[in-house]
Amino acid sequence: MTRQQLLSYVSDYYSVEPDCPWDDENYVLRHGNNRKWFAVGLLIPYQRIGIDRDGSVDIIDVKCSPLMMGPYLQLPGILPGYHMNKDHWLTILLDGSAADDTIKELLEISYEMTKGKRK
Repeated sequence: MTRQQLLSYVSDYYSVEPDCPWDDENYVLRHGNNRKWFAVGLLIPYQRIGIDRDGSVDIIDVKCSPLMMGPYLQLPGILPGYHMNKDHWLTILLDGSAADDTIKELLEISYEMTKGKRK
């Protein structure tokens, strides 16, 4: 899944458009009601995440329960959260290495974990 495919999916499925608070190519995906982030997308050099490869990669960080992280970290394209709490966030590479279904599943987990409590 590419950045554009991800943003299109999030727009269609969650009715959420990216927020670009830093005036660059990076973005945040927020809940409309509580403004909490459920994902953050960044363009970073591969080497910054420990991958010995030239160039940059689009990533998305999503929230995940520490109890659920282990199996996901065994999958291709999934790493501990970059620039986030590594106990509660995962990084997904948007370079085709992570399966689309896994990305959608992790987005759903993050969305549900950050939606807030109903009153």
